[in-house]
Formats: sequence, C-alpha cells, structure tokens
Amino acid sequence: MSKAGSASKIRLSSIQSLIGNTETSNDIDVTKEQVIEVPLADLHEFKGHPFRVQDDEKMEETVESVREHGVLVPGIVRTRTKGGYEIIAGHRRKHACELAGLETMPVFVRNLTDDEATIVMVDSNIQREEILPSEKARAYKMKYEAMKHQGAAGGKSGRSLEEMSADSGESAKKIQRYIYLARLNDDLLGLVDEKKLGMAQGVDLSFLTQEEQAVLFDVMTELSVFPSMLQSAEIKALSKEGAFDVMAVRTVLVGEVKPKKRNITIKSDRISEYFSDDYSEEAITEVILELLEEWKARKEDA
Repeated sequence: MSKAGSASKIRLSSIQSLIGNTETSNDIDVTKEQVIEVPLADLHEFKGHPFRVQDDEKMEETVESVREHGVLVPGIVRTRTKGGYEIIAGHRRKHACELAGLETMPVFVRNLTDDEATIVMVDSNIQREEILPSEKARAYKMKYEAMKHQGAAGGKSGRSLEEMSADSGESAKKIQRYIYLARLNDDLLGLVDEKKLGMAQGVDLSFLTQEEQAVLFDVMTELSVFPSMLQSAEIKALSKEGAFDVMAVRTVLVGEVKPKKRNITIKSDRISEYFSDDYSEEAITEVILELLEEWKARKEDA
C-alpha cells in the first residue's frame, strides 16, 4: 500500500473517532455533518470569494505538509444544485492538494444557507496573517450583508457591526471603515493594498460615484500624485457639492502652477561692452527685455 494511502486511512480513522461518521462521496446525508473524501474536480470556489490563493512561501510549506501528512484539517463545503460542492473553507488546502499531486481532499459537508455559508467563509479566513485591505474590505462587506439578511429575516434590529466586532476583536468603527473601502473600484482599492493610498483617504474616496472614481484614478495616474488626507477630504467635498470634474480634481491635487520667483543679477562688466555710457539702467533693461521677447517669439515659431 502506498504511503499516501496509509496516511489517508490513518487520517480518516482519526477523524472518524472524533465525529463518528465517515462515508464516501456517493453515499451521504447532507442533513448531518460528516467527513468525506471528495475529488478535487468536484470542489468549486465560493462565489465572490474575497481571499487570494497565492503560490508563495506559505503555500510551499502547506504543500510540503500535505505531501508528508495529508490534509489534517478537513475543509468545509456544501452541496451545489449544479453538482459537486462549494468550498466554504479550504481554498488554500485544495490548491495545496493540487500542487502535491493528490486527487481528493477530506471535507466536512454542511447544510448551510447562503448567509450562513458566507459568515462561516469569512470567519474561517479573517484571522489569517497578511490579509490585504482589499480582502478584508470585501470579506467584511459580504459578512455584513449576510448578517443584515439574517437580522431582517429574524425580525431583529440591526446590530451587525457590534456582533462582527465581538467576533473579530476589531472595533465596530474600524469594520465600518473597511466596509466603506469595499465601495472603491479595483484600481483605487489596489492603491490601498500598495500603500499608495492610506485607509483614511480610501474611505473619503469611497463616497465618489464609480464614474468619478475612474476619472480620479486617470488623473492620479497622469500626474503620478496620490492625495493626502486633506486632499481626499476636498475631493469628497467636490463630489458632494456636485462640483467634481477633471479640472477641479487637478487643482486639488497639484494646485495652480505658479512660476518660480527668481532673482537674477547680471554683473555690469558682463554687459558694459554692449552699451555706451549714455545708456541709463532703465534703458539697458528695456533693450534686454525687447531682445528676450524676440528670442521667445523665434523659439515658439521653431
């Protein structure tokens, strides 16, 4: 028997001793929680899954662990009406199985509504290290909407933010700010991920319409300028007042371009050979300015 096969039996026997129910994917009762081995081809990504699955150093470590020990913690899935299973938790484990050359992955099968599945999906990922602001923003928005649906269905008043705060350990105010960030378009939210836009600026800009956000990104890209907290507040005010346009945004970002004030002194011995002694300082200045005007005109015509 292969090493992988032996590891699979040990793993599933251990799981069975804990939950007392292990079956094949062809013989399940979805009303009970159970662990089954599911072909990777039958596992489908959660709709709108906000968390990245990257081939980074942590993934390499996960792949090595899977090769050596198998998947020690089963994923969580629910059945799909179109067939197969929707992954609620375990997207990274599935990818690690693919890279490790496995064909199946152990999963818990749960009978969950859309809102319940969304909440479990977010909660199972939100505490991970190195989550980007965009991931957390989209995840919190998904959970917030799911909890509002549940509250409306149950006739409860809206306490979603407070409950999310208790679940995550982050303040309700900070969670609300992340939810605002989720309204940014992909370009602006990407700048928050890259730390070219701060969270405060991102929240201000989230109040712009999608069309305004697109215009703003184009101007920022053209000028290679990213708004400060004061500037983002001014841009937000432009949108609120109906005064948002390209020129207004450019003015906020770079202001009016004013010529630099320069004090230029020409030593008298440098110009004395060009003027006789009867020329006054004022007359010399006039001649120089006239010559400069002619030079400017020729330069513009060139």
